[in-house]
Amino acid sequence: MAQVLEFKLPDLGEGLTEAEIVRWLVEVGDVVAIDQPVVEVETAKAMVEVPCPYGGVVTARFGEEGTELPVGSPLLTVAVGAPEGLETSGPVPTGPSGARNGSAPSGSASSSSSSGSSATESSGGSGNVLVGYGTGAPAARRRRIRPDRLDRTPTLSGALTVEAPVSEAPVSEALVSEAPGVPVTEASSTAAPVSVAPVSDGPVPVVSPLVRRLARQHDIDLRRLTGSGPDGLILRADVDRAIRQAEETEAAKTRTAQAAAAPTGASPASPAAASPAASAAPAAERIPLRGVRGAVADKLSRSRTEIPDATCWVDADATELMAVRAAMNAATGPSAGPKVSVLALLARICTAALARFPELNSTVDTEAREIVRLPGVHLGFAAQTERGLVVPVVRDAHTRNAESIGAEIARLTELARTGKLSPAQLTGGTFTLNNYGVFGVDGSTPIINHPEAAMLGVGRIMPKPWVHQGELAVRQVVQLSLTFDHRVCDGGTAGGFLRYVADCVEQPAVLLRTL
Repeated sequence: MAQVLEFKLPDLGEGLTEAEIVRWLVEVGDVVAIDQPVVEVETAKAMVEVPCPYGGVVTARFGEEGTELPVGSPLLTVAVGAPEGLETSGPVPTGPSGARNGSAPSGSASSSSSSGSSATESSGGSGNVLVGYGTGAPAARRRRIRPDRLDRTPTLSGALTVEAPVSEAPVSEALVSEAPGVPVTEASSTAAPVSVAPVSDGPVPVVSPLVRRLARQHDIDLRRLTGSGPDGLILRADVDRAIRQAEETEAAKTRTAQAAAAPTGASPASPAAASPAASAAPAAERIPLRGVRGAVADKLSRSRTEIPDATCWVDADATELMAVRAAMNAATGPSAGPKVSVLALLARICTAALARFPELNSTVDTEAREIVRLPGVHLGFAAQTERGLVVPVVRDAHTRNAESIGAEIARLTELARTGKLSPAQLTGGTFTLNNYGVFGVDGSTPIINHPEAAMLGVGRIMPKPWVHQGELAVRQVVQLSLTFDHRVCDGGTAGGFLRYVADCVEQPAVLLRTL
């Protein structure tokens, strides 16, 4: 007799309380191994694959793609152990009785004994509910239980019945009859639900989380779209086209309804005949604050509420810094190496400044009323992605040189671009560097990344008139701004930090003292 175990959405760490289902990796009837990824979810910090701690047959899934579930809610149920009448060897019965009766063919004794060990192993489960932790158990081959073996309401051995709140049935009639966001043709509106089943099989060919979010906000069923990208990949242009078609269809329905509701004797040109609905202002769009946007909103609000921040800024001549970078990248022979970015040089300057002014590499314990100075620098840098603003963290930046910091920034930036950053790579920072100059702006007053104590903002580097060695010249000028927690230090410390950073930008040779 098989035992049905319920797998709940685990605590993914870092204080996350909910996650949104992006893509199911298994279907009802699939056989899964211990620690096999079964669903891809999007949290406020990253997209991760969640492994199942049980091995067996998937009997039910809870939640469709796009559903947001709180931590601890059921994800799926797994039948652990070998059900009677379900053999892994020998012929598979094709009659209805073979699927629901407890009788087994003559070869079932050997198959039961062979599956006994795997059932025992599966029933123990992994016990590991955190992403990235596995038991190293041998992966079982994935197979599909025949439909006559596992019905929509799974029945095992004719005695154990499990209700599946979300089954693997074809697309519902609600999606087939009038799918919001996609015009309904005569063929699609009259087709039976079973005919749409091949459309919903397998993962939706979408890579970009932005495309998924855009489709959800406008109630677009991605399964009904044909992608124009490589191998049928659904692009943002495909979703935009579906949104426009839906708006045109809705507008046509509105005009038809207004024409039908208009009085027979009313003149179309008469202002009195105008429908109140036509003259009403369009409704405002409401966008839920969840996912990355919700996490950013919560963190920034908390920063503004708890931290008494202040900002100081200074203009600096970055001509020498740009010349040093050009010389580094132009080097050949044994001294040649990977290209060094401006952001990497600024990050190295920050670690040197924090070594001189450790007050800014700290946090405030409000409950204990203590300032906690941190021993190492974990440097965060702001990165704008399709999912929104994220802050990847370069661990132990104080032990790295400019080349090592640049390589790590490039690696984390690529992970951020593809949405593959883990929660651990987005947390634990002690100081943040924000290069908003990439947006073509000169200055800003950054909001501190709670619970850190300071953030350095860097504007664009551009040619400006500047007095250099007593003469007016065109130089590469940048504006630097420092926002700091006034609880951890006074303005003199913050000003000293910012002045040191500006001196290193203007005269990179100053850094030689600390190399």
